[in-house]
Amino acid sequence: MAGPTPRRGTAYPKTVTEPHQQRISDDDRHRTAEFLRKAAGEGRIDLDELDERLEAAYAAKVYADLVPLVADLPGAEPAVPPGMVVAPRPGTAAQVPVDAPTYSTSIAVMSGADRKGVWLVPPSHTSFTLMGGVNVDLREAVFTTPEVVINANAVMGGIDVIVNAWTRVTVEGIGIMGAFEEGRAKVEPELGPSSPHVRVRGIALMGAVTVVRKPMPGEKRKRLRRAE
Repeated sequence: MAGPTPRRGTAYPKTVTEPHQQRISDDDRHRTAEFLRKAAGEGRIDLDELDERLEAAYAAKVYADLVPLVADLPGAEPAVPPGMVVAPRPGTAAQVPVDAPTYSTSIAVMSGADRKGVWLVPPSHTSFTLMGGVNVDLREAVFTTPEVVINANAVMGGIDVIVNAWTRVTVEGIGIMGAFEEGRAKVEPELGPSSPHVRVRGIALMGAVTVVRKPMPGEKRKRLRRAE
C-alpha cells in the first residue's frame, strides 16, 4: 500500500554529519541558559545582554547557534556538541560564526590555496599541490573530532601546515627527493590533556610538506627557551 503523497513544497531536512549542525535538545537550551545566568551573576554580561542571549538560546536549533552566545565567556562547554574540539588555548573559546565554512580539501595546481581564520575541520582533510603552494592554517580552526588527519601530498610544490602552541602534532609523511618534516617551532609548545591532535600524513615528491608551530595571529612571537 502506497504511503501518503507529500504535499507540494514540503521541505525535508538534509542529512547532517558535522557535529556543529546537529539538532539540540531542550536540555541543551536550558543548560546554556543557566550558564548565561551564572555569567550575568558574576558580572561578565549585563542584564540587557543576558535577555538578548537567552532569547537567542531558546530559539536556537543547532549547536552552531549556541556557540556565538557563549564564545566570549570562560568555560563555554554548554554550547559545544559531543566530539567537537576548539583549537584555541584551553580555558578560552573561539568566536565561531554560524556560517563558518567547512573545508575537506585544499588543492593547488600551478597555483596557490589558503585555508585560514575560523573554519571547521572535518576528521580528515586532504591537501594536494602540483607545482603550487598550499597553506593550511589550523591556529583558529575548530576541530569536529579530538584527532584530525591531514593528508598532505606535494609534487614539485609546497604545503605548509600551521598549528598553535597547544595543538599536538605527529608527522608521519615521507619525502622522496624532497622534505616531509616538522619545522623549527616559532613558539613554545603548551600541550595538555585537552590538546587536539593533528596527524600529518602523505608524500612530498620533489617538493616539501612542512609543519610549523606559530603564535596565534596578532600575537607577538615569544622568545624560545634554549635547550640546556
